[in-house]
Amino acid sequence: MELIRETTEFILERSSAAAIGKFDGIHRGHRRLLDEILAQKQNGLLAAVFTFDPPPQVFFGRGGCGELMTREEKRRLFWELGVDVLIEFPLWEETAAMPPEIFIEKILTRQMRASYIAAGTDISFGSRGAGDAKMLKAYGESLGFTVQIIEKVCEGGREISSSRIREEIKQGRMEEAAKLTGRPYRISGIVRHGKRLGRSLGMPTVNLELPERKLLPPNGVYFSRVEIGGGQYRGISNIGCKPTVSDEGRMGLETYLYDFDGDLYDREVGVSLLHFWRPEMRFDTVELLADQMRKDIEAGKYYL
Repeated sequence: MELIRETTEFILERSSAAAIGKFDGIHRGHRRLLDEILAQKQNGLLAAVFTFDPPPQVFFGRGGCGELMTREEKRRLFWELGVDVLIEFPLWEETAAMPPEIFIEKILTRQMRASYIAAGTDISFGSRGAGDAKMLKAYGESLGFTVQIIEKVCEGGREISSSRIREEIKQGRMEEAAKLTGRPYRISGIVRHGKRLGRSLGMPTVNLELPERKLLPPNGVYFSRVEIGGGQYRGISNIGCKPTVSDEGRMGLETYLYDFDGDLYDREVGVSLLHFWRPEMRFDTVELLADQMRKDIEAGKYYL
């Protein structure tokens, strides 16, 4: 996959089918857009995704709600799906003030060479979001590109949206979040050295460095699956600040792996949270903590 970033000056090598959007979390509604452009590859078009960096909610100061996916997680998923070109268009004052007509004529038509465009019904682009689906279709008719406007995808009688997914995650409803995105909620990061308490108790864990701005579910214990390289492993994960053994209040993610034994330090792993098991607790002694950990591990065997 070709990645175009930190520049507004680019020209794709051939005609493209383009999907435009924020792709906040890449949920099932986004997947409908991506399916449309990926299907156009059989017609010789490049499957191109156009998004902004930083995301509009961050640029306009509304980024305090946490990211459903980091930049790196988005790139990985686009690549896995078969996207040919990912454009992370730089969002700054000048580009945010671009008239929507110029965005269509210069960026979409000349630079992306778009002959097919897929977008949602709520698409907005250009200065103050003045561009919309109606304008895009009108320009498509005059400039000769096809526009496919995708209706909202629903689950349980309600539209799937990034805000709805955030609410499910904040409540620890991981199965519901997975229904909306089409996959379990994943946290990727680098394994760092911890205090080795789990190892001393005979239950070694891997400690993940949490990505900055990543949305976290409630502190507690989760049944999980962990991707290491190309392999999938069963796990049980704790998100929180380990109140029994630390007063630092520092958030972390540590995972006990059922069927893996090896050195993971400084390697990137992905932890998919499948089910919220119990809230994080402070125990009076380390021995009581160890007893609860053994019970959690046994319960995880049955779930996984």
